[in-house]
Amino acid sequence: MSESPSAKHRVVVVGAGFGGLFAARELRSAAVSVTLINGTTYHLFEPLLYQVATGILSEGEVAPPIREIFRRRRNLDVQLGWVTDVDVEGKAVLVSAPDGRERRVPYDSLVVAAGARNSYFGNDGFAEHAPSLKNIDDALELRGRIFHAFEMADLEEDPEARRRWLTFVIIGAGPTGVELAGQIAELAHRALKGQYRHADLSQTRVILLDAADRVLPAFDAPLSVRAERQLTRMGVDVRLNTRVVDVDEGGVKMDTGEGGERIEAYTKIWAAGVAAPTLATRIAEATGAGTDRAGRIRVNPDLTVPGHPEIFVVGDMAALDLPGVAQVAMQGGRYAAKVIQRRVAGRPAKRPFHYFDKGNMATIGRFSAVANVGKLHFSGLLGWLMWLGVHLFYLIGFKNKVTTLLHWVVSFLGRGRAERISTVQQIHARNALNGTPRAT
Repeated sequence: MSESPSAKHRVVVVGAGFGGLFAARELRSAAVSVTLINGTTYHLFEPLLYQVATGILSEGEVAPPIREIFRRRRNLDVQLGWVTDVDVEGKAVLVSAPDGRERRVPYDSLVVAAGARNSYFGNDGFAEHAPSLKNIDDALELRGRIFHAFEMADLEEDPEARRRWLTFVIIGAGPTGVELAGQIAELAHRALKGQYRHADLSQTRVILLDAADRVLPAFDAPLSVRAERQLTRMGVDVRLNTRVVDVDEGGVKMDTGEGGERIEAYTKIWAAGVAAPTLATRIAEATGAGTDRAGRIRVNPDLTVPGHPEIFVVGDMAALDLPGVAQVAMQGGRYAAKVIQRRVAGRPAKRPFHYFDKGNMATIGRFSAVANVGKLHFSGLLGWLMWLGVHLFYLIGFKNKVTTLLHWVVSFLGRGRAERISTVQQIHARNALNGTPRAT
């Protein structure tokens, strides 16, 4: 007689990012029941989110529905909601639904992969004027701001105001900041060239700021140098060793170490840092686990919380001496799932988690990227082709792979941008923010 579903080992997976997705996929043939809880209905392929913000891809191509991904899974239940707390003694998570109702979901094993949130380093007021890029809503907001800035520059008659509309400041020179800077420069100097009668887009300024002494600090130094050179050739003004001290609706104040400076700009984007979500704090308090400066939980070598072998923390929430990249989350999610399967089967524990570094990649612009693969360095066209292949391989869904490839052909071989919509609501919101009269 087969075991009833209610008697199976209950696995709750929190988050449908790379860590949660790969944990749930690894458990597809396991004799367990899996509950996947996520605050959105989609899995986000975050490495390509900047392409949504700059009009290359649509949101659907980087955010396939979770239920569609797991539509054939008989042992998995997808639930929409936010895990707000964990009852470690009662082995249950507290989930808040979109309508405000709360429920308890019991577990025998818990995999927490809730990702990270943007950190403004204690200056949360910056968010109003310099939005970040962590989810689809952020990408659509930034896309509206970027393309609306060009429209407003074309309408503006005052030269100083036009310069503000044509100045884009990206704060943070990690992969997201570098990729955004490169794409905005390509928009101004190539993709949108000749489409505006009044605004001279050759006057567009794209300024990349960072307090570090080089761009892409997680990459080997020679690749950082190459990336900075390529950005400069594309017209990006790279300013390092520069700390942002204030952001308001009209610009950015900086400290260069030699004095203060201000850049007048209407469009600012924050790409400077991440921190663990508040759920990490709740788990740490409930279990007595330690955390690092970013709020990430210090875990055992097998990714479990000290004293609680049933709770796994993977990806950006775990305090590991590893880069905050998708591969760490993917491998961590798979590892946790395999440990759970071995326990259920009564087999010996798996060896400690070991991360296999497949390298770092960042695209700078059309036909240009940098890649760190072991001791090998790749840049330029070869690095770009490697970047395309790897991202296309890991993109979820055959249809998304095909349409993404087609959009890349249009955008990179031609000058098109398939997604350039700036809605009326976004235009009115930006006008109100910058004191521009609302059209009637």
